[in-house]
Amino acid sequence: MKKFIVSTTINPVTSAVKLYDSFDGWTLVMAGDLKTPRDYRLVNGIYLSPADQDELDDTLSELIGWNCIQRRNLAMLYAIKNGADIIALVDDDNIPLDNWGTRVYIGEEVEVTEFLCQDQAFDPIGAAGELNLWHRGFPLELIATREYSQKQKTTFKATIQANFWNGDPDIDAICRMEHRPNVTFDGRNFPFTSNKPAPFNSQNTLISSAVFSDYFLFPFVGRMDDIWAAYYVQAKDNAVIFGEPTVFQDRNKHDLVEDMKREYVGYENNLNLLKDLSIDADLILKYLPGRAIAAWNRYRRIIGH
Repeated sequence: MKKFIVSTTINPVTSAVKLYDSFDGWTLVMAGDLKTPRDYRLVNGIYLSPADQDELDDTLSELIGWNCIQRRNLAMLYAIKNGADIIALVDDDNIPLDNWGTRVYIGEEVEVTEFLCQDQAFDPIGAAGELNLWHRGFPLELIATREYSQKQKTTFKATIQANFWNGDPDIDAICRMEHRPNVTFDGRNFPFTSNKPAPFNSQNTLISSAVFSDYFLFPFVGRMDDIWAAYYVQAKDNAVIFGEPTVFQDRNKHDLVEDMKREYVGYENNLNLLKDLSIDADLILKYLPGRAIAAWNRYRRIIGH
């Protein structure tokens, strides 16, 4: 089985990246950007310079644009072209813990707790025990009605594994400004899933080859790039399992007001998007700007969708 770790960065090689670069059985692929130091080097993995990415596919590269986190689509494309069976998407400020990569549930029959949610969406952070927090991209209209009492044990086979993060969790800017959390999640609460779609991110998530043709980090939708990708692949009947924390997020410096501005497209649209996706997955096109659609179409054409 060929396993790749992919990410993008504008920073020098971080302590987290050094650890990902050292893992046996995994190949790290980092997509650079225009701001990435020109002397960026990995010991074992592959660094894709801007020129390398243009060579990989200059049309897709141009459509995605520069100075954006969606450059990691090019790292994914490289992994897929080189026979990836599993791709782990990570961030360069998520330091892997000792258990990173030790429990890969994808493709396995796993007994999990399934939360039976009555709302349009499921918030995994509340299910993990932090009821005063919510996952980035969870519809704000549903925060007050989250409820976790209805659940059952079930046997489950996932194509996506969204692992958690200790430290500064993946919450939206409003939640972060209010709570400024530093969390250690209880590993005994995992793994779990739900009968309703849930937000998950691209900072500590594993996807199988069954998902590759449907998973794309949409540019030009602010901080909803990975969230809308997550909602879309679930609308395409891909199953998600939430796993225990396997990283500590030592979050890069952010301007929270700017983050909030870039999340507004989600605050305004997430609930309606979910309602539309429950009818037809292709209705996501209503929410994407034309250049994002063109980039996505190009990506799928390259990988033979």
